[in-house]
Amino acid sequence: MSTSITQDMAYRQSLMRFAQKYGVSKASRKYNKSRSYIYFWLKRWDGSVESLTCQSRRPHSHPNQHTETELKMIRDMRRRNPDLGMVELWHRLRKRGYTRCLESLFRVMRKMGMFPAAEKKKRYAAKPYEQMQYAGERVQIDVKVVPRRCIADPELRLFQYTAIDEYTRLRFLAAYPEQSTYSSADFLRKAVRFFARHGIRIDCVQTDNGFEFTNRFSNTRRHLPTLFEATAADLGIRHKLIRPYTPRHNGKVERSHREDQKRFYSCHSFFSLEDFDKQLRIYNRRSNNIPMRPLKWLSPIEYTVQYV
Repeated sequence: MSTSITQDMAYRQSLMRFAQKYGVSKASRKYNKSRSYIYFWLKRWDGSVESLTCQSRRPHSHPNQHTETELKMIRDMRRRNPDLGMVELWHRLRKRGYTRCLESLFRVMRKMGMFPAAEKKKRYAAKPYEQMQYAGERVQIDVKVVPRRCIADPELRLFQYTAIDEYTRLRFLAAYPEQSTYSSADFLRKAVRFFARHGIRIDCVQTDNGFEFTNRFSNTRRHLPTLFEATAADLGIRHKLIRPYTPRHNGKVERSHREDQKRFYSCHSFFSLEDFDKQLRIYNRRSNNIPMRPLKWLSPIEYTVQYV
């Protein structure tokens, strides 16, 4: 906005100089502006570009504005009743002869600064990312709903469970017909066996606050552990929940799901759970062999073999 105002002022400065040198009539024809417009700005112009700034057109007074008597009545009433609500304050003022509407009272009180300034909320400062120091230190787990257009049977529902190690980016994918705490617990056991085959022991799993993982936001079962949490405890794995409504805290698995959409779901169809599971296994092997920039252009499998 400041750039536009500066350009307008420079334009008027050029117009004023031309009109001063060649006359108002020529300036009117050249700049396609009326003579009255040019005379208006010539009257304001003192040779500086600052004098060509647009000024406020707000009137200094209004025939229906609050009188000093009304303003004094409002100030006195607010001083005597500092905690009174707007409607009740307006009602008491009307009993004393105030004839304005409630909206007018609100506007004039706001103009007089009678409302306390709203407290500024403390801005949330995200903590810097905690870089993992070894494989298995933390594994992110999430569920992706398979797009309906990829499923041939309209009655079939499919879900992709994903576990990704934050240190090596090694992923394990599994197909399930439902998104439940039973599926989550079964997937966790399979993920532990998968990572163990690659020499990785899982110390911590990180999930969102979905009911397939936790009862944190349940009204009746808040203090009861889910089957997933019980399974994690039996396996000696710490379960960490991310901040509510903050999917970026599970950013690695969320980003991997976006890549899955481009590389896998945009060009595949599934006719059954067995078909989906078979194709997903093939894609899992493929995705673990794709080089990644965070891994110095090594694939997760190569990085795991080299650094684990």
